[in-house]
Amino acid sequence: MSLSAKTVVVIAIGAALYGIGGLPMFGIPVFANTTLKPAMAVLALFAVLFGPLVGFLVGIIGHWVTDLFAGWGVWFTWELGSGIVGLIIGLYPILTRGRLDMGLFSKLDFSLFVLLAFVANVVGYGCSAFLDAVLYAEPFTKVLVQLVIIALSNTVIIAFVGHLILTSVAKRKQQSFNLKEAY
Repeated sequence: MSLSAKTVVVIAIGAALYGIGGLPMFGIPVFANTTLKPAMAVLALFAVLFGPLVGFLVGIIGHWVTDLFAGWGVWFTWELGSGIVGLIIGLYPILTRGRLDMGLFSKLDFSLFVLLAFVANVVGYGCSAFLDAVLYAEPFTKVLVQLVIIALSNTVIIAFVGHLILTSVAKRKQQSFNLKEAY
């Protein structure tokens, strides 16, 4: 598989924004090694706008950047979780048959976006929690509490910021989509 130069640039920009935005100075600590990260909206938006592969790579690389610069060490289990979140949310344009590209973003589309965000967080970070418990002998109750906090808070952040941005994207696309050539 080869990626176009544009796709590589999009992944690099998305990973940098998600990675730097995930640093502790931009988050709110809520539990052991658990932070509310507004940068989750960046991951979700890159996934929605550019698809599952970009979402997956932005998630993994961006989370790696966060871990590296925050000094926590690299936790591949959580980086994989972010990649899975990006991959699942990246299914949005496929499930909506590209309606956002046509300038359409209905309440049903928003509901699907929020549902995907929730499922993505549960599945992605559920895998992270499970792998932490199995590979690193982390206490199961600790990783379960982390999962619940992360899934709920990330979904709220993604829904709030995503609604604002995706509504704007739809309006802009609608204006472009309605352009007609004058004769």
